[in-house]
Amino acid sequence: MNVATNDPPHHATHDSTTDDCPYPTMKLFFSPTSPYVRKCLAVAHELGVADRIDFLVANAHPVNRDASIVAANPLGKVPTLISDDGQALYDSRVICEYLDTTFGAARLIPAQGPARWQALTLQALADGMLDAALLVRYEQIARPEELRWPDWQNGQLDKIETSLTALERGELLPLPLDSGRVDIGTLALACALWYLDLRYESLAWRARFPAVARWYADFGQRPSLQTDWSTRKVG
Repeated sequence: MNVATNDPPHHATHDSTTDDCPYPTMKLFFSPTSPYVRKCLAVAHELGVADRIDFLVANAHPVNRDASIVAANPLGKVPTLISDDGQALYDSRVICEYLDTTFGAARLIPAQGPARWQALTLQALADGMLDAALLVRYEQIARPEELRWPDWQNGQLDKIETSLTALERGELLPLPLDSGRVDIGTLALACALWYLDLRYESLAWRARFPAVARWYADFGQRPSLQTDWSTRKVG
């Protein structure tokens, strides 16, 4: 889905190519509460290029669409990245692959073999959890109360429950969960769990999924996941 409402070692931003910043900068339509934006920035941080991304104001909404985003991305969603050569890239999976291919030499998205499919499948699971969480979020904040469908919301939340159950059983990450594995799958999962904490504290998922909770407590300490992107200048 890759859209959320507006509910790295070095953080300098650059308006253009300078002696201090010899590379052109990229621009990202930014929302501090979007888990998909967070995933892209975590990848950029891991690759050491977060300081090459300037943030653009974005007010993505499923009904009241942001014309400035639509001008770059007809879907009107965040994240949308404008590359240093002016190309608009979306959604988060494309942006992350662009960053990893351009700056990481397939460091976070393995180029081939079982590791590639494991990482991409885990990313798909994490993104699916987020899609479900965001659909419920929109149901709660954007749809008129008289049109809301509780059974539909419960069905979406159950996707999160069954996904966490699979993780707890070691079906996508071998038990004990390895906090030393850093790839697009584990970064996407950490961003999904971050969003659950942000919007669905009442789920209390840690009590039911202690192995996942232990993994996240360790893996979530990575600087790329601890950075407070909301403090960055948005222009």
